[in-house]
Amino acid sequence: MEALKERGLLLQNAPHLVRDLAFVVPNYEWWEAPFYGLGLKLYQVLAGKYGFGKSRLLSREETLQHLPTLKTMGLRGGAVYFDGQFDDARLLIHMAFTAFEQGATLLNYVQVTGVTRDAQDFVDGVLARDIESGEELCASARVVINATGAFSDNLRRSADPSVKPLIAPSQGVHLVFSCDFLPGNSAIMVPHTSDGRVLFAIPWHGHVLVGTTDTPIASAALEPVAMEQEIEFILSTAGEYLAKAPTRRDVLSVFAGIRPLVRAEGTVSTAALSRDHIIHIDGSGLMTICGGKWTTYRHMAEDCVDQAATMAQLPEKPCVTRHLRIHGFPVSDEGVPPALAVYGEDAREIREVIRQHPALGELLHSSLPYLKAEVVWSARQEMARTVEDVLARRTRALFLNARAALEMAPTVADLMASELDWNEVTKQRQLADFRTIAANYLLPG
Repeated sequence: MEALKERGLLLQNAPHLVRDLAFVVPNYEWWEAPFYGLGLKLYQVLAGKYGFGKSRLLSREETLQHLPTLKTMGLRGGAVYFDGQFDDARLLIHMAFTAFEQGATLLNYVQVTGVTRDAQDFVDGVLARDIESGEELCASARVVINATGAFSDNLRRSADPSVKPLIAPSQGVHLVFSCDFLPGNSAIMVPHTSDGRVLFAIPWHGHVLVGTTDTPIASAALEPVAMEQEIEFILSTAGEYLAKAPTRRDVLSVFAGIRPLVRAEGTVSTAALSRDHIIHIDGSGLMTICGGKWTTYRHMAEDCVDQAATMAQLPEKPCVTRHLRIHGFPVSDEGVPPALAVYGEDAREIREVIRQHPALGELLHSSLPYLKAEVVWSARQEMARTVEDVLARRTRALFLNARAALEMAPTVADLMASELDWNEVTKQRQLADFRTIAANYLLPG
């Protein structure tokens, strides 16, 4: 229920980053229509005023109107419900700038190397290092909040090596294909695959995103890599529902992410672990928030800051984020091209960059919608410091089409070199680093 409310607030506060999306559950068995119909009614009631659209059952013909490339043999009909879709990279950047506008200090490419302690041996700050300059930093605080996701236990152990782990990391893999495999604006949702998992095929930035897996892993990596069995599972399961079964040659990009699930004693499968968040305070006084999911990020932050304020004995203050507009909240979308819509009001500034330098209005690559001006904007205004920052964390180029991202990387490096005053050695090192990372997004034939 909380997730449904937060989803509605996210649409309200960041309409430039969130849109509604129809999910269709195809029915091939006689019992699926009444079963899913009952579930959708409950979903509709729970969503209430926060719902994105009316759920209903679909005829066979209506199902194929939504999903024209769906396998037709045995198809009886479907069920449609509405959920939200957002651009996670853009939301993260816009949230950071919203925090800055509220008085936060942002430190990009600064790594925490340890904690400091007071006379009572409680954590009262962090030691850090600027990755670029090598400068050592120290920041003191009444409360230190560990919000490092899948890496939460690393910082906890640096404060107290004896702590028991909180995180049970799980890997999820996605494959990206051409929109030919799923034309239109509706997604496929398969609630029960052959091994009990859930599969989605979703329209995403003019492509199709298919996933996901839920694979327990021993430890989290900064650059997780898809396992062969995960890739084969997605390909084979997608082939059971799509008229044209996708193959390895059709994969434009493959990527993996890590879920910071909260460990539960006696649970073997990460698929059974709760996606709810917890706030944990170690004996050292270090506060850790972990678990949760993107949809409930605001509620997680509210709970965490309220707890931190209590620990720090600060005056009570009501939370303001429930109705706080996210940076870029559009006053008007008049004159904003669709490709720049995710920037919200910042799109006008990017258009001004293009007006001053028309060549920056050119595409970086014919296969993707990103403009040269976006590279310049990212370097000037969004703290992009690497080629990877631009192609993976400001745009979604690497995730959409890894080969195209590699081909546009030299142009991106040239533009960033001009903005950040890189010499040739730095530029070539940036390109080499990006090629190493991008190799993991390419699927060997």
